[in-house]
Amino acid sequence: MKVCLRSEPNRHRGKPRSAAIVIAAAAAVAAMTMTVPAQAAPAADHADTQAVLDSYQANEGPGAAVHAGNRTSSWDLHSGTADITVKRPIGANDQFRIGSQTKTFTAVVVLQLVDEGKVELDAPIERYLPGVVSGNGYDGTKISVRQILQHTSGIARDANNPEPSPDGTYGLREVVRAGLTNPPQFAPGTSWGYSNINFAVAGLLIEQVTGMAVGDAITARIIKPLGLTRTSYPRGGDRKLDGPYLPGYRGGRIGPFYYWADSTFSVELTLFATAGAMASTEQDMTTFTQALADGKLMSPAMRAQMRTTVPMIGWPAGNRYGLGLWQLDLSCGGQAWGHGGDLQTGHSSGTFATDDGRHAAVVSNGTLYVSNPRPTSRFKVIDSALCGTPVR
Repeated sequence: MKVCLRSEPNRHRGKPRSAAIVIAAAAAVAAMTMTVPAQAAPAADHADTQAVLDSYQANEGPGAAVHAGNRTSSWDLHSGTADITVKRPIGANDQFRIGSQTKTFTAVVVLQLVDEGKVELDAPIERYLPGVVSGNGYDGTKISVRQILQHTSGIARDANNPEPSPDGTYGLREVVRAGLTNPPQFAPGTSWGYSNINFAVAGLLIEQVTGMAVGDAITARIIKPLGLTRTSYPRGGDRKLDGPYLPGYRGGRIGPFYYWADSTFSVELTLFATAGAMASTEQDMTTFTQALADGKLMSPAMRAQMRTTVPMIGWPAGNRYGLGLWQLDLSCGGQAWGHGGDLQTGHSSGTFATDDGRHAAVVSNGTLYVSNPRPTSRFKVIDSALCGTPVR
Protein backbone atom coordinates (compact mmCIF):
# COMPACT_ATOMS: atom_id res chain seq x y z
CA MET A 1 0.00 0.00 0.00
CA LYS A 2 1.32 3.42 -0.99
CA VAL A 3 0.49 6.17 1.48
CA CYS A 4 -0.26 9.54 -0.10
CA LEU A 5 -1.85 12.63 1.41
CA ARG A 6 -5.04 13.22 -0.57
CA SER A 7 -7.94 12.81 1.94
CA GLU A 8 -8.99 12.47 5.57
CA PRO A 9 -11.09 10.59 8.17
CA ASN A 10 -14.14 12.13 9.94
CA ARG A 11 -16.04 11.57 13.10
CA HIS A 12 -19.77 11.56 13.69
CA ARG A 13 -20.67 10.69 17.26
CA GLY A 14 -17.78 8.22 17.06
CA LYS A 15 -19.54 5.97 14.50
CA PRO A 16 -18.32 5.66 10.88
CA ARG A 17 -20.73 6.57 8.12
CA SER A 18 -21.41 4.27 5.20
CA ALA A 19 -19.05 4.76 2.27
CA ALA A 20 -21.77 3.98 -0.26
CA ILE A 21 -21.59 5.71 -3.63
CA VAL A 22 -24.22 8.37 -4.11
CA ILE A 23 -25.35 8.86 -7.72
CA ALA A 24 -26.94 12.26 -8.30
CA ALA A 25 -29.21 13.06 -11.22
CA ALA A 26 -28.65 16.23 -13.21
CA ALA A 27 -31.29 18.16 -11.29
CA ALA A 28 -29.77 17.17 -7.99
CA VAL A 29 -26.34 18.14 -9.25
CA ALA A 30 -27.59 21.56 -10.18
CA ALA A 31 -28.99 22.03 -6.69
CA MET A 32 -25.81 20.69 -5.12
CA THR A 33 -23.51 23.06 -6.97
CA MET A 34 -25.57 26.25 -6.73
CA THR A 35 -23.97 29.06 -4.81
CA VAL A 36 -25.12 29.57 -1.22
CA PRO A 37 -25.21 33.26 -0.26
CA ALA A 38 -22.51 34.41 2.15
CA GLN A 39 -23.48 34.98 5.76
CA ALA A 40 -20.88 37.40 7.10
CA ALA A 41 -21.02 39.71 4.08
CA PRO A 42 -23.15 39.91 0.93
CA ALA A 43 -21.62 38.03 -1.98
CA ALA A 44 -21.86 41.22 -4.04
CA ASP A 45 -19.19 42.76 -1.79
CA HIS A 46 -16.72 40.13 -3.01
CA ALA A 47 -18.17 39.18 -6.38
CA ASP A 48 -14.76 38.51 -7.93
CA THR A 49 -13.80 36.08 -5.20
CA GLN A 50 -17.23 34.43 -5.34
CA ALA A 51 -16.73 33.76 -9.04
CA VAL A 52 -13.30 32.22 -8.41
CA LEU A 53 -14.71 30.13 -5.55
CA ASP A 54 -17.56 28.88 -7.75
CA SER A 55 -15.09 27.86 -10.44
CA TYR A 56 -12.95 26.06 -7.88
CA GLN A 57 -15.92 24.24 -6.35
CA ALA A 58 -17.21 23.08 -9.74
CA ASN A 59 -14.08 21.01 -10.26
CA GLU A 60 -13.35 20.01 -6.68
CA GLY A 61 -16.27 18.72 -4.61
CA PRO A 62 -19.85 19.15 -3.45
CA GLY A 63 -18.97 22.35 -1.62
CA ALA A 64 -16.31 24.96 -0.94
CA ALA A 65 -15.99 27.99 1.30
CA VAL A 66 -13.63 30.83 2.05
CA HIS A 67 -13.23 32.66 5.35
CA ALA A 68 -11.26 35.89 4.98
CA GLY A 69 -10.75 39.35 6.37
CA ASN A 70 -8.35 41.65 8.21
CA ARG A 71 -7.62 42.62 11.81
CA THR A 72 -10.99 44.30 12.33
CA SER A 73 -13.50 42.15 10.44
CA SER A 74 -14.03 38.92 8.52
CA TRP A 75 -16.32 37.69 5.79
CA ASP A 76 -17.43 34.34 4.40
CA LEU A 77 -18.43 33.06 0.97
CA HIS A 78 -19.87 29.65 0.13
CA SER A 79 -20.47 27.56 -2.97
CA GLY A 80 -22.32 24.26 -3.20
CA THR A 81 -23.15 22.24 -0.10
CA ALA A 82 -21.37 20.88 2.96
CA ASP A 83 -23.42 17.65 2.92
CA ILE A 84 -24.88 15.86 -0.10
CA THR A 85 -27.78 14.54 2.00
CA VAL A 86 -28.81 17.78 3.75
CA LYS A 87 -28.10 20.94 1.83
CA ARG A 88 -26.26 23.54 3.91
CA PRO A 89 -23.32 25.89 3.44
CA ILE A 90 -19.90 25.02 4.85
CA GLY A 91 -19.45 26.91 8.12
CA ALA A 92 -16.24 28.63 9.20
CA ASN A 93 -16.48 26.65 12.47
CA ASP A 94 -17.02 23.26 10.82
CA GLN A 95 -14.25 20.86 11.83
CA PHE A 96 -12.35 19.00 9.09
CA ARG A 97 -9.01 17.25 8.55
CA ILE A 98 -6.41 19.87 7.65
CA GLY A 99 -4.02 17.43 5.95
CA SER A 100 -0.59 18.90 5.31
CA GLN A 101 -1.38 22.09 7.20
CA THR A 102 -0.35 19.84 10.10
CA LYS A 103 3.24 20.22 8.87
CA THR A 104 3.32 23.86 9.98
CA PHE A 105 2.34 22.91 13.54
CA THR A 106 5.10 20.29 13.56
CA ALA A 107 7.68 22.74 12.24
CA VAL A 108 6.70 25.39 14.82
CA VAL A 109 7.37 22.96 17.69
CA VAL A 110 10.78 22.03 16.24
CA LEU A 111 11.68 25.72 15.87
CA GLN A 112 10.57 26.43 19.43
CA LEU A 113 12.99 23.70 20.52
CA VAL A 114 15.70 25.47 18.52
CA ASP A 115 14.83 28.71 20.36
CA GLU A 116 15.22 26.82 23.63
CA GLY A 117 18.67 25.55 22.66
CA LYS A 118 17.55 21.92 22.57
CA VAL A 119 17.91 21.47 18.79
CA GLU A 120 20.27 22.99 16.23
CA LEU A 121 18.83 23.68 12.79
CA ASP A 122 21.97 22.76 10.90
CA ALA A 123 22.90 19.76 13.05
CA PRO A 124 22.58 16.32 11.42
CA ILE A 125 19.42 14.42 12.28
CA GLU A 126 21.71 11.55 13.34
CA ARG A 127 22.57 13.56 16.48
CA TYR A 128 19.00 13.32 17.74
CA LEU A 129 17.79 10.09 16.13
CA PRO A 130 20.84 7.84 15.87
CA GLY A 131 20.47 5.08 13.31
CA VAL A 132 16.95 6.07 12.25
CA VAL A 133 17.79 7.69 8.90
CA SER A 134 20.24 5.20 7.46
CA GLY A 135 20.61 2.50 4.81
CA ASN A 136 19.23 2.27 1.28
CA GLY A 137 21.21 5.35 0.24
CA TYR A 138 20.37 7.41 3.34
CA ASP A 139 22.95 8.85 5.74
CA GLY A 140 21.61 10.74 8.73
CA THR A 141 24.99 12.36 9.30
CA LYS A 142 24.55 14.26 6.02
CA ILE A 143 20.92 15.36 6.44
CA SER A 144 20.24 18.38 8.65
CA VAL A 145 17.16 19.29 10.66
CA ARG A 146 16.74 22.33 8.38
CA GLN A 147 16.72 20.13 5.27
CA ILE A 148 14.05 17.92 6.78
CA LEU A 149 11.75 20.88 7.51
CA GLN A 150 12.43 22.45 4.11
CA HIS A 151 11.99 19.32 1.96
CA THR A 152 15.59 19.56 0.75
CA SER A 153 16.68 16.35 2.51
CA GLY A 154 16.03 14.08 -0.47
CA ILE A 155 14.04 11.69 1.73
CA ALA A 156 11.34 9.77 -0.17
CA ARG A 157 7.85 11.25 -0.28
CA ASP A 158 5.68 8.48 1.18
CA ALA A 159 5.70 5.22 3.12
CA ASN A 160 5.72 1.96 1.20
CA ASN A 161 3.61 -0.81 2.80
CA PRO A 162 3.99 0.16 6.47
CA GLU A 163 3.17 -2.63 8.93
CA PRO A 164 0.28 -1.83 11.26
CA SER A 165 0.43 -2.57 14.96
CA PRO A 166 -1.92 -5.26 16.31
CA ASP A 167 -4.54 -2.58 17.00
CA GLY A 168 -4.41 -1.35 13.40
CA THR A 169 -2.53 1.86 14.11
CA TYR A 170 0.90 2.88 12.79
CA GLY A 171 3.85 4.05 14.85
CA LEU A 172 5.94 6.98 13.67
CA ARG A 173 9.06 4.82 13.54
CA GLU A 174 7.29 2.28 11.33
CA VAL A 175 6.07 5.00 8.96
CA VAL A 176 9.63 6.35 8.73
CA ARG A 177 11.08 2.86 8.22
CA ALA A 178 8.59 2.13 5.45
CA GLY A 179 9.36 5.47 3.82
CA LEU A 180 13.08 4.80 3.77
CA THR A 181 12.55 1.55 1.86
CA ASN A 182 12.06 3.87 -1.12
CA PRO A 183 15.27 5.33 -2.57
CA PRO A 184 16.19 8.99 -1.97
CA GLN A 185 14.72 11.57 -4.32
CA PHE A 186 18.13 13.29 -4.60
CA ALA A 187 21.31 13.92 -2.62
CA PRO A 188 20.71 16.09 0.50
CA GLY A 189 20.68 19.80 -0.22
CA THR A 190 20.83 19.49 -4.01
CA SER A 191 17.14 19.98 -4.86
CA TRP A 192 13.62 20.29 -3.44
CA GLY A 193 11.13 17.45 -3.17
CA TYR A 194 7.98 17.29 -1.08
CA SER A 195 8.10 14.51 1.50
CA ASN A 196 5.60 13.37 4.11
CA ILE A 197 8.34 11.18 5.59
CA ASN A 198 10.37 14.31 6.38
CA PHE A 199 7.67 15.36 8.81
CA ALA A 200 7.31 11.90 10.30
CA VAL A 201 11.03 12.20 11.09
CA ALA A 202 10.37 15.66 12.56
CA GLY A 203 7.67 14.10 14.76
CA LEU A 204 10.17 11.54 16.05
CA LEU A 205 12.61 14.36 16.74
CA ILE A 206 10.01 16.19 18.85
CA GLU A 207 9.26 13.06 20.85
CA GLN A 208 12.94 12.31 21.41
CA VAL A 209 13.79 15.82 22.60
CA THR A 210 10.68 16.58 24.66
CA GLY A 211 9.99 13.11 26.05
CA MET A 212 6.32 13.68 25.16
CA ALA A 213 3.99 12.16 22.62
CA VAL A 214 4.12 14.54 19.67
CA GLY A 215 0.38 15.25 19.82
CA ASP A 216 0.73 16.26 23.46
CA ALA A 217 3.65 18.54 22.61
CA ILE A 218 1.69 20.27 19.82
CA THR A 219 -1.30 20.66 22.14
CA ALA A 220 0.71 22.08 25.04
CA ARG A 221 2.85 24.41 22.94
CA ILE A 222 0.39 25.69 20.31
CA ILE A 223 -3.22 24.57 20.61
CA LYS A 224 -3.83 25.50 24.26
CA PRO A 225 -1.82 28.77 24.35
CA LEU A 226 -3.70 30.07 21.28
CA GLY A 227 -7.08 28.89 22.56
CA LEU A 228 -7.73 26.71 19.51
CA THR A 229 -10.69 24.88 21.03
CA ARG A 230 -11.71 23.30 17.70
CA THR A 231 -8.23 22.03 16.82
CA SER A 232 -6.88 18.62 17.80
CA TYR A 233 -4.19 16.04 17.14
CA PRO A 234 -5.81 12.56 17.01
CA ARG A 235 -4.76 9.61 19.09
CA GLY A 236 -4.32 6.24 17.41
CA GLY A 237 -7.59 4.72 16.24
CA ASP A 238 -9.58 7.94 16.75
CA ARG A 239 -11.13 8.96 13.43
CA LYS A 240 -13.87 11.19 14.82
CA LEU A 241 -14.56 14.83 14.11
CA ASP A 242 -16.44 16.99 16.60
CA GLY A 243 -19.69 18.54 15.45
CA PRO A 244 -20.40 20.59 13.58
CA TYR A 245 -18.10 18.89 11.13
CA LEU A 246 -17.56 18.82 7.39
CA PRO A 247 -18.12 15.46 5.66
CA GLY A 248 -15.50 14.53 3.09
CA TYR A 249 -16.16 12.88 -0.27
CA ARG A 250 -14.32 11.32 -3.17
CA GLY A 251 -15.95 11.01 -6.54
CA GLY A 252 -16.14 11.80 -10.20
CA ARG A 253 -18.40 12.78 -13.05
CA ILE A 254 -19.91 10.80 -15.91
CA GLY A 255 -21.54 13.18 -18.37
CA PRO A 256 -24.06 15.29 -16.42
CA PHE A 257 -23.94 12.95 -13.40
CA TYR A 258 -21.76 13.20 -10.31
CA TYR A 259 -21.06 10.34 -7.94
CA TRP A 260 -19.68 10.71 -4.43
CA ALA A 261 -18.38 8.29 -1.82
CA ASP A 262 -18.39 9.46 1.80
CA SER A 263 -14.75 9.03 2.84
CA THR A 264 -14.87 11.07 6.06
CA PHE A 265 -13.82 8.22 8.32
CA SER A 266 -11.91 6.15 5.78
CA VAL A 267 -8.31 6.56 6.95
CA GLU A 268 -6.28 5.49 9.98
CA LEU A 269 -4.77 8.84 10.87
CA THR A 270 -1.54 7.50 12.34
CA LEU A 271 -0.50 6.82 8.74
CA PHE A 272 -0.19 10.59 8.33
CA ALA A 273 0.59 11.69 11.88
CA THR A 274 2.80 14.81 11.99
CA ALA A 275 2.60 15.16 8.22
CA GLY A 276 -1.16 15.46 7.95
CA ALA A 277 -3.46 14.05 10.66
CA MET A 278 -4.80 17.07 12.55
CA ALA A 279 -8.32 18.47 12.63
CA SER A 280 -9.30 22.13 12.79
CA THR A 281 -11.63 24.78 11.37
CA GLU A 282 -11.23 27.77 9.09
CA GLN A 283 -11.56 30.07 12.10
CA ASP A 284 -8.98 28.24 14.23
CA MET A 285 -6.56 27.94 11.32
CA THR A 286 -6.90 31.68 10.75
CA THR A 287 -5.98 32.33 14.40
CA PHE A 288 -2.96 30.03 14.17
CA THR A 289 -1.70 31.32 10.83
CA GLN A 290 -2.08 34.99 11.81
CA ALA A 291 -0.32 34.36 15.13
CA LEU A 292 2.53 32.82 13.17
CA ALA A 293 2.66 35.78 10.77
CA ASP A 294 2.65 38.15 13.75
CA GLY A 295 5.63 36.39 15.34
CA LYS A 296 3.77 35.20 18.43
CA LEU A 297 4.99 31.59 18.37
CA MET A 298 8.78 31.97 18.21
CA SER A 299 11.57 34.51 18.35
CA PRO A 300 12.02 37.04 15.51
CA ALA A 301 15.27 35.32 14.54
CA MET A 302 13.54 31.96 14.28
CA ARG A 303 10.64 33.40 12.29
CA ALA A 304 13.22 34.74 9.84
CA GLN A 305 14.72 31.25 9.59
CA MET A 306 11.27 29.77 8.99
CA ARG A 307 10.77 32.26 6.15
CA THR A 308 14.08 31.51 4.45
CA THR A 309 12.70 29.90 1.31
CA VAL A 310 13.72 27.85 -1.70
CA PRO A 311 11.87 27.40 -5.00
CA MET A 312 9.23 24.67 -5.05
CA ILE A 313 10.31 22.64 -8.06
CA GLY A 314 7.33 21.77 -10.24
CA TRP A 315 5.23 24.63 -8.88
CA PRO A 316 4.65 28.12 -10.34
CA ALA A 317 7.41 30.66 -9.68
CA GLY A 318 5.31 32.50 -7.07
CA ASN A 319 5.43 29.52 -4.70
CA ARG A 320 8.42 29.06 -2.40
CA TYR A 321 8.96 26.87 0.67
CA GLY A 322 10.53 27.72 4.00
CA LEU A 323 10.61 25.52 7.11
CA GLY A 324 7.18 23.91 7.12
CA LEU A 325 5.86 27.15 5.67
CA TRP A 326 4.67 28.12 2.21
CA GLN A 327 5.31 31.55 0.65
CA LEU A 328 2.68 32.67 -1.84
CA ASP A 329 3.35 35.74 -3.99
CA LEU A 330 0.14 37.74 -4.36
CA SER A 331 -1.14 39.19 -7.62
CA CYS A 332 -1.69 42.52 -5.83
CA GLY A 333 1.88 42.58 -4.50
CA GLY A 334 3.54 41.24 -1.39
CA GLN A 335 3.46 37.76 0.06
CA ALA A 336 1.23 35.59 2.18
CA TRP A 337 2.42 32.79 4.43
CA GLY A 338 0.71 29.51 5.27
CA HIS A 339 0.24 26.00 3.91
CA GLY A 340 -2.12 23.84 1.88
CA GLY A 341 -3.50 20.49 2.94
CA ASP A 342 -5.18 17.44 1.38
CA LEU A 343 -6.11 14.09 2.83
CA GLN A 344 -7.75 10.91 1.58
CA THR A 345 -10.90 11.68 3.55
CA GLY A 346 -11.91 14.16 0.87
CA HIS A 347 -10.85 17.42 2.55
CA SER A 348 -8.76 19.98 0.67
CA SER A 349 -7.79 23.24 2.35
CA GLY A 350 -5.32 26.07 2.72
CA THR A 351 -4.80 29.00 5.09
CA PHE A 352 -2.59 32.03 4.49
CA ALA A 353 -1.99 35.34 6.25
CA THR A 354 -0.07 38.53 5.58
CA ASP A 355 2.00 40.66 7.93
CA ASP A 356 -0.54 43.48 7.67
CA GLY A 357 -3.29 41.33 9.16
CA ARG A 358 -5.16 40.03 6.13
CA HIS A 359 -6.07 36.36 6.17
CA ALA A 360 -7.83 33.80 3.99
CA ALA A 361 -8.77 30.18 4.63
CA VAL A 362 -10.37 27.95 2.00
CA VAL A 363 -11.78 24.45 2.30
CA SER A 364 -13.60 22.02 0.03
CA ASN A 365 -15.19 18.72 0.97
CA GLY A 366 -14.35 16.55 -1.99
CA THR A 367 -11.83 15.33 -4.48
CA LEU A 368 -13.51 15.35 -7.89
CA TYR A 369 -11.70 13.44 -10.61
CA VAL A 370 -12.70 15.55 -13.60
CA SER A 371 -9.67 17.48 -14.79
CA ASN A 372 -6.05 17.64 -13.74
CA PRO A 373 -4.61 20.14 -13.32
CA ARG A 374 -7.69 21.95 -12.13
CA PRO A 375 -8.68 25.09 -14.05
CA THR A 376 -8.96 26.98 -10.76
CA SER A 377 -6.84 26.12 -7.74
CA ARG A 378 -7.46 26.87 -4.05
CA PHE A 379 -4.49 29.24 -4.22
CA LYS A 380 -6.32 31.39 -6.77
CA VAL A 381 -9.21 31.60 -4.32
CA ILE A 382 -6.82 32.61 -1.53
CA ASP A 383 -5.12 35.20 -3.75
CA SER A 384 -8.46 36.70 -4.75
CA ALA A 385 -9.68 36.83 -1.14
CA LEU A 386 -6.49 38.43 0.19
CA CYS A 387 -6.21 40.94 -2.63
CA GLY A 388 -9.91 41.80 -2.26
CA THR A 389 -9.61 42.54 1.47
CA PRO A 390 -8.60 46.08 2.52
CA VAL A 391 -5.87 46.54 5.11
CA ARG A 392 -7.35 47.75 8.41
